[in-house]
Amino acid sequence: MTVLLSSMDAGVLSLTLNRPDKRNALSAELIEALHRGLERADLDGETRVVVLRGAGKDFCAGADLDELLASADRDVSENEAAALRLGLLFERMRALPKPVLAMVHGRALAGGAGLAAGCDLVIAGSGAQFGYPEIQRGFVPAMVMALLRRAVGEKVAMDLVLTGRVVPAEEAQRLGIVSRVIPDGELEQGTMKLAAELARSSGSALAFTKQLFYQLDGEPLSAGIARGARVNAIARATPDFRAAIAGFLKR
Repeated sequence: MTVLLSSMDAGVLSLTLNRPDKRNALSAELIEALHRGLERADLDGETRVVVLRGAGKDFCAGADLDELLASADRDVSENEAAALRLGLLFERMRALPKPVLAMVHGRALAGGAGLAAGCDLVIAGSGAQFGYPEIQRGFVPAMVMALLRRAVGEKVAMDLVLTGRVVPAEEAQRLGIVSRVIPDGELEQGTMKLAAELARSSGSALAFTKQLFYQLDGEPLSAGIARGARVNAIARATPDFRAAIAGFLKR
């Protein structure tokens, strides 16, 4: 079985986690397939937006537990290298100069919640659930905490990772984990409509906006304004900017 399915429609590349019998658990094979999918998205000029989704009942239940158990017999350096492949996937999603949307249905747990958090926008079905239950399995939500703390703040993040509690979509939105909640029956239509709207936007403007947004993380106000002024100036020289402003003035 192909662990990651891909399809393209009007500039939107859909990447579907395809291990439904394992609740789309993140095996080493699936992680490498996601790396290749994002590389394709980066190099392919036709791709404007990426949508990450899961087959079956759940978005992603986290790490593959069979592989996780087997890793207990490996040395620390080998396990660290394997863990970094997932961590680098989160970084790669942030570095991709194109929006990455998570379309979440069912459960997004542990590394699966981290995978969603690594996306730029998280669109959740009303019945979706999010959680970081690693501690309940004697494990640590290690790399995903770097994303979670940025999304929800210190106290909320600590509550989620220490208790491992699972939260419904509406609460996840209030906490800052989710961008939008859509009724389950409208999730695909709503997500793909948003993706199509983004795909019709200026590619250079999207890339500059996404890059600057993440670069501002942790910067002092003065440094952020200076960085923004630089991006502002560069953006004015792009063909997309010239065409958009000229078109607006002709209305």
